[in-house]
Amino acid sequence: MSKTLLVMAAGMGSRFGGLKQIEPMGPSGEFLIDYSVYDALKAGFDKVVFIIKKENYDLFQETIGKRVDSHVKVEYVFQTNDNIPLEYQELLKTREKPLGTAHAILCAKDSIEEPFAIINADDFYGRDAYFVASRYLDTIKKDHYGVVGYQVSHTLSPNGSAKRGVCKAKDGKLEAIIESSVERVDGKIIAKPLDGSSSFTVAEDSIVSMNLLLFTPALFPYLEEKLNSFLEKHEQDLKSCEFLIPDVIEMAIQEGKAVVDLLKTDAVWHGVTYKEDKEEVVKAIQALVDEGVYNNPLWS
Repeated sequence: MSKTLLVMAAGMGSRFGGLKQIEPMGPSGEFLIDYSVYDALKAGFDKVVFIIKKENYDLFQETIGKRVDSHVKVEYVFQTNDNIPLEYQELLKTREKPLGTAHAILCAKDSIEEPFAIINADDFYGRDAYFVASRYLDTIKKDHYGVVGYQVSHTLSPNGSAKRGVCKAKDGKLEAIIESSVERVDGKIIAKPLDGSSSFTVAEDSIVSMNLLLFTPALFPYLEEKLNSFLEKHEQDLKSCEFLIPDVIEMAIQEGKAVVDLLKTDAVWHGVTYKEDKEEVVKAIQALVDEGVYNNPLWS
């Protein structure tokens, strides 16, 4: 079955201090996106759609695009406000950041007709995660979503808090995602929900979402519906609010619009939230190269 990898790369990585999606991490200058695409192809994905800012198009095409477009069909989608009603576009003109991950996915509506996975461009998900995703997408039902989850203790930065979606599940079905700022404090993992509700302790083996999410195109009409509701609700704070995909998944669960399957992977996640994280990620990738998991150069 045809499957698309949708790569969200419109964020600027403010805490990292730059465009971390194109920060060299591999021994021959590879980006984390390179390894994501490489692993996805191994798992059976046959198209890649990059969601980027329009002003970064030439940069992406001359770097990652040049390396991967001979191996897989590649398309670029710009996260713009063209799909937003005119009465709200004026309010968004002074907004600096993109409107959020759910809006980014909706911008790819016209490029995707098959089951698809979404990932963050600046995360290293590990090969097993893509095989888990691919197998699920081969049989995904129209009214189901999938979330590939990771053990929280394997996703934390030693350099500060990080945003994680803490998963609450029963019998393999997701009941809620609590978007939280998570960090280790005095030997315990503490989650501070982004909605301002009370902090709570998270067990070492609790599962969190890292935005490796699985859908069919049936998601897009629901996103359109929820975007309109979001704009109406946040008309007074459109400069700062975010239309996020975990929130949409949460609404779909509560409204009975979708069954969300929580899938687990044995893969090890790596990512760069802060500049200080980069050294550890570089070492981890070099170890995988030394083990023969990846070529050097990757695309050789």
